[in-house]
Amino acid sequence: MINVGVLGATGAVGQRFVQLLANHPWFHLTTLTASERSAGKPYGRVVNWRLDAPFPEAVADSVVSPTTVEAVKDLDIVFSALPADIAKPLESEIADAGVIVCSNASSHRMDPTVPLLIAEINPDHIGLIDLQHDRGRDGCIVTNPNCSTIMLTCSLAPLMRHGVRDVKVATLQAISGAGFEGIPGMAIYDNVIPYIGSEEEKMEAEPKKILGTFNGAEIIPATFPISASCNRVPVIDGHLLSVWVDAGCSLSEAKEAFKSWRAPFIGLPTQPKETLHIFEEQPDRPQTRLDRNRGDGMTVSVGRIREGIRYTAMGHNTIRGAAGSSVLNAELLKTKGYI
Repeated sequence: MINVGVLGATGAVGQRFVQLLANHPWFHLTTLTASERSAGKPYGRVVNWRLDAPFPEAVADSVVSPTTVEAVKDLDIVFSALPADIAKPLESEIADAGVIVCSNASSHRMDPTVPLLIAEINPDHIGLIDLQHDRGRDGCIVTNPNCSTIMLTCSLAPLMRHGVRDVKVATLQAISGAGFEGIPGMAIYDNVIPYIGSEEEKMEAEPKKILGTFNGAEIIPATFPISASCNRVPVIDGHLLSVWVDAGCSLSEAKEAFKSWRAPFIGLPTQPKETLHIFEEQPDRPQTRLDRNRGDGMTVSVGRIREGIRYTAMGHNTIRGAAGSSVLNAELLKTKGYI
């Protein structure tokens, strides 16, 4: 049995980790950490469960641990839902202590020795783990990208064989991406907020690392420019993206690329049957409320593919865009012998 823990288990992404791991067939959830005010108390008493999924009673009596290296040093894997400023030093210390850290935090995403991983898109980048080991680290850090980056990059992957030259993207992002206490109701109700701090910078940098080439020693980033404009909208879950791509293909070739693309492996527990679902006949899809839970929240939907190349992409931001991708990354590590 592979023993795992969740860092920051009471927050929005932390709760998603708990939901996905409570009955996982490979991973045994043994440790939940949170702030000092929650430490020492049963998880069921301190968590304000706000997901649209039933609370997993199996963890109700689990005593919350403080968020320290000591609390998790005997685990095989920790899944990090920590804020970036806390995550940066602590994740490094945990990895140095011999634990695999699968992180949703942004702190280490652009570190040249840390994989920025979408399991079905760039699985070969896990080879960066060997570089971490070569530098004396007993464990490792593996990150998943920003939530909107995941939707964008999954949709770009089929077009890469035709030569992507330029990308422009406008996002309509759900309020759950800001956390439970992130946006006051009076600020977002009947409103659209045309700014999300540091989001555009992440979307413009992260896909280039993910879609870059690993040569055994480093990632050579993709070279096409990305211009992003990010907006917060009054939707609970589900980020929707309007994407414009300059690629070396016709509309029919782009449609065929989307339809024929397949994940390079199948069968991992959290992996959906479809990484990408392509809407061909319905001009008003994907939609957040109707399509965010496709593939148990792990499928990215693409539709409205038009001349340009222009299309709409959408996915569940706290499942595929956060905790679910991190769990899937850990499953890939297991199949590759890193766990």
